[in-house]
Amino acid sequence: MSKQINIVSTKKLLPLQKQLLSDAGISVLEEDFIETKIKNFELSKVHENLIFTSQNAVQSILQHSKCDELKGKSVFCVGMKTKELLTENGFDVVAYTGYASDLAEIISLIYSSESFTFFSGNLRRDVIPNTLKENGITFNEIEVYETNITSKKMTSKQDGILFFSPSGVESYFKLNSIKDETCFCIGETTAEALENKKVKNIFIAEKPSVESVITQVIEYY
Repeated sequence: MSKQINIVSTKKLLPLQKQLLSDAGISVLEEDFIETKIKNFELSKVHENLIFTSQNAVQSILQHSKCDELKGKSVFCVGMKTKELLTENGFDVVAYTGYASDLAEIISLIYSSESFTFFSGNLRRDVIPNTLKENGITFNEIEVYETNITSKKMTSKQDGILFFSPSGVESYFKLNSIKDETCFCIGETTAEALENKKVKNIFIAEKPSVESVITQVIEYY
């Protein structure tokens, strides 16, 4: 590497994740550009199948007093880490995908006669509810956590920026702009949020995971 590479991560990384970058000679500045918190919610009128699209929703359910009552139901989720968290805590995951659009398609094609409860956050995307409505699938939605924007002003020039959600993109742009920095995204929806900001230099991780984003950064530089 001819010069020091400096990147910013729009979420705090785990020690092992940071170590991978450090071992590759890449300096990383970390800031949490969004924060999540559990909401007060009632677990009523829950259908026989559950949908989770984030670990945050799972964590909210795990802390609810009636959590154990849900463990006999079938679960559909987005993300390997979400699946692992559910499985570790005694839930039966019957289907999982990397993206919400793929999960919505599976439910529509194979499980359209079933009923679902979608545990969501306040900034969730419309793809799952819209697809279920379009296909006449019975479902309800319970909002179990909220995401808040926590923008930070970047005062130094960075070579690359790591983004992990569309909300993180929105938060970054509240106080910052992107000129020639290379952007690394956890998935397609995050990349689309950047494209809507007219950002050109975008790379999408092979898998929707933090580790995959880091691997791509290291390979790029």
